[in-house]
Amino acid sequence: MSDLKSIAQSAVKAGVALPAFNVPYLPMLEPIVKAVVDLNSFALIETARLEWFKFEAGGPDAVAQEFARWQNPEHVRLHLDHVPVIDEDDQRVDYMSVIQQALDLGYHSVMVDGSRLSLEENIEATRKVTTMAHAYGVPCEAELGAVLGHEAGPPPPYDELFASGKGFTKVDEAQRFVEETDCDWLSVAIGNIHGAISDGYKDQKKVAARLNLDHLESLAQTTGIPLVLHGGSGIPREYVLEAFKKGIAKINIGTEIRQAYDRALHSTDKVSAAQDAVYERTKWLISDYFELENLRDKVVRSN
Repeated sequence: MSDLKSIAQSAVKAGVALPAFNVPYLPMLEPIVKAVVDLNSFALIETARLEWFKFEAGGPDAVAQEFARWQNPEHVRLHLDHVPVIDEDDQRVDYMSVIQQALDLGYHSVMVDGSRLSLEENIEATRKVTTMAHAYGVPCEAELGAVLGHEAGPPPPYDELFASGKGFTKVDEAQRFVEETDCDWLSVAIGNIHGAISDGYKDQKKVAARLNLDHLESLAQTTGIPLVLHGGSGIPREYVLEAFKKGIAKINIGTEIRQAYDRALHSTDKVSAAQDAVYERTKWLISDYFELENLRDKVVRSN
């Protein structure tokens, strides 16, 4: 069975990306897996710490148990998304114990998010997690720069953010970061933003973010590792497809499928209807929006 690190590297070579679907509600997991398998694609099922507290994912153990019910290693793997050192509410997190738990549960990859730290502190925290993950034979994703949107209150004015380059990952810092941490994938900020999770904003239409593709290309050339695009929902398709060719090997999708689930559940009061909505939206994203049908044949090595 191909390991995730080699699968991500294959994605870079093929100019495609692995879609990674966040699961804030456990019933979403089954239809996501079904859509991926039906389209002969490949994807990550992922859970972030905020989804255990802001939504109803339950925690790394609950997600792992649900994943075990529907897993299909040729098409889907389990990823621990955002475990922050300092969270969206500016609270310190016991991130090492959370990541240790996920590794013990058999997660196929993990992420530490030290982006709210200084560069030196982010390097130190990431290096610790990378060392621990590699001891399990598991790749580690890190973040450098500020992919905004998870903070309390309204998102920042997007045009102002993009024009200023505020929070963008710096090329020289990225080179040093990768060299000193030995991380396997790097989440970068190039104009992408997360979907808002604060009350009053989480159900609103997400801003159509733009991407600075020249900046992405510089980051890819300098770091030499697969890059990750967080906040993948709502980015105009032409930017996304071009980003795949310039080094993005994984793209996170949360808002698109979460809002499909929420809308269907609210209008019908039926979990099955919400699951159907997630299945259809996931299929559309994979086949029509990201053009990743039959992705499995491009990135998974047959033994």
